[in-house]
Amino acid sequence: MSTSMLARRVLPAAVALAAVAALTSCGDLHAPGTTPGASSRPSGTSSPSASGASPYVEPGAGDGAPHHNENNAYRLAGEMAPAHAADAEREAARIRPVLKRLWEQRKWNPETVRTALLRLGYEEERVAQDGKRLGGTLTVTGLPSHWEGDGPVTPEGSRVALRVHDDACVTAFLQQSNFAVSTNGPYPETGCFQPPYGH
Repeated sequence: MSTSMLARRVLPAAVALAAVAALTSCGDLHAPGTTPGASSRPSGTSSPSASGASPYVEPGAGDGAPHHNENNAYRLAGEMAPAHAADAEREAARIRPVLKRLWEQRKWNPETVRTALLRLGYEEERVAQDGKRLGGTLTVTGLPSHWEGDGPVTPEGSRVALRVHDDACVTAFLQQSNFAVSTNGPYPETGCFQPPYGH
């Protein structure tokens, strides 16, 4: 096959591929000779969305990203019945002084925290392998690891979850720098503890 014949076959295919790439890059259509995000309007007119953001934004969508709430539904706590929320606040008031004392004593390891909270009369939560709750209400674990530099780092400290009702929790954490106690409804996949971000 001659070079000119090969060029006649390859050139149309290359042009077609370039056109497809230009039309489908990042889901945006771009006119030839323009860059993504460049406005095709004259410089004297204003654009309602100069940044190229989607015109649709869910109500209450935090940073304004489209589908923010939908994409992060797994990180939204469930609603608590008012009476159950009041019960959770009462339990938080019982737990807070114990955690404050432990924090001041610089004792935030899970074993020490668990022992101190069991003295308040709570029972450690038991869960079957299939996820079914078998009894108890208190869970104390180490803090979750996070990525730092070249790998995962697990900070010293504890996190606490107390299931007050099926729809009401007390959650807390202790670490060297601080501690906190709060109330929330359960999360769809992780119970009282808020799940980490997916990405």
